[in-house]
Order: sequence, then structure tokens, then C-alpha cells
Amino acid sequence: MKIYRLEKQGLWDILEAWDPFMPRKVRLVACGGTALTLQDLKDSTKDVDFLIPDQDEYKAVLRTIQKLHYRPASGNGWAKDGGFIFDLFRGKAVFQTELLNSPLDAGMHIPIREFKKISVSALNDFDLVISKMFRGTEVDVEDCARLIRGRKTFDWEKLKERYKETAQYDLNPDKMVKNLEYLLAEFEEG
Repeated sequence: MKIYRLEKQGLWDILEAWDPFMPRKVRLVACGGTALTLQDLKDSTKDVDFLIPDQDEYKAVLRTIQKLHYRPASGNGWAKDGGFIFDLFRGKAVFQTELLNSPLDAGMHIPIREFKKISVSALNDFDLVISKMFRGTEVDVEDCARLIRGRKTFDWEKLKERYKETAQYDLNPDKMVKNLEYLLAEFEEG
């Protein structure tokens, strides 16, 4: 029976299996539903999204997973034997969203777990909301709501400021701002 969602422990098991094969230390920054799953804000994820900001580390991860028989499965995705897709993004662009800062900068990620060679963190809350709302599907809105509700406090003003600044670099900034307005309206109604 094929499992369609990956829980936190399942992801840890996969990364632990990758770890001895890594030729160097690498830093993986979870984004999307993966970041929520690793922070216990969501039970599972359909696919695994990691941002690898450092170019050399990105190449090392690709070489390693190819040796482990992962093959291209989509634009940025890699899978093994029809299993879970690992979307691996390079630099500071998540999906089609260019972040303002490198996720490796101080305060731009949340450390989660260290293996011997693999370091795993999650994208900071603001950039996570931005990257999901720039895509703006219903699942993205639900995930953002889950993240925001999962925090004791959330700085809406900081989100709005950072979101609008990031939107200025998008091809369609007005559409991106409308996505934010939709999220804000969801909270005003709820």
C-alpha cells in the first residue's frame, strides 16, 4: 500500500539515511508544508520542500541523492521508486518567490535538528507565509492560518511590511498584495 503523506518521523528517517552519504555539511531549510510538519503545526506533508541557499551545498545534495537512486520527478523535484517528491530549491527562491534575504542569515530560519552532516531548519514565519501566499492556493491559505494560529503572538505589521516589500520584486505586485488581503480577511472574519 502506497503512503501518500509523509509524517515528521518518516522524514527524519529518510534524512538520517542520506546523512552518511553526504560528502560535506549541508544546510536544508524546510519551507511549505514541510516546515509546518517539522514544527508540529501540521501532521504530515504530501511532498517535501527544502531550500538549499548555498550553491556548493545544493550540488552536494543533488550528487548524493542521485547516488541514492533519486531521479528527476518534476521541475525541482526528485523521487525514488515513485515515492515522495523532494522539491529542492536553490539560493533564496522558493517556488517562484524570491526572498529578500538568504534564509541562512541570522533570524531568517528556525533551527530544528542536526544530524552529523545535515542541518535542518525551517524558514522564518514571515517568509514562509509570503512564499505560500504568493502561490495562494486554498491549501496555502489554510497552512498560513495554521502557522499563525500556532504562534502565541504574531506580528501582523511586520508581515504586512515585509510582504509588500517582497511583492515589489514580483512581476505582478498587485496580485500578490491581493493574496495578502485575502489572508487578512480570513482572520478578520474568523
